[in-house]
Amino acid sequence: MFISKEFKFDAAHNLVNYHGKCEKLHGHTYKLRITLEGKPDNEGMILDFTELKKIVNDLVISKLDHSYINDTIYQPSAENISLWIWKMLEAPLHGSNYHLYEITVWETEDAFVTYRGHRPSWLNPCGL
Repeated sequence: MFISKEFKFDAAHNLVNYHGKCEKLHGHTYKLRITLEGKPDNEGMILDFTELKKIVNDLVISKLDHSYINDTIYQPSAENISLWIWKMLEAPLHGSNYHLYEITVWETEDAFVTYRGHRPSWLNPCGL
C-alpha cells in the first residue's frame, strides 16, 4: 500500500554546467510528492500525514523554500534536487512498517523527475 503527500516551494537557481537558457538565474514554483510504501499499523495508518508533513517541512522545505538552491546543491537540476531530497529523507522516513518509496519533483507544471532510490552502476562506477 502507498501513501503520498504533496508540497510546494519557490526557489531560484541556475545551472552552472549547462549552456542554454537555464544557465541564467531564474526561479520556479516546484511541486514535490513524497510516497511511502508500507502496511497500516495498529492505528490503521502507514504514517500519520501530520508526521510526514513535519518531517518533510523540517528537512527539505525549510531549506529550499525561498532560497537560492545553488547554495545547497551544486548543479541543481531537477534530477539532482530529487537525489538531494532522497538523501535527506531516506533514513527519517524508514519505520518498522514503512519506507520511502518514491519522490517526484516538478520543475514546471509539465516537466518532472521521479526517483525511487536505486543506484545503477553508471551512477556510481566505483561501487561506493
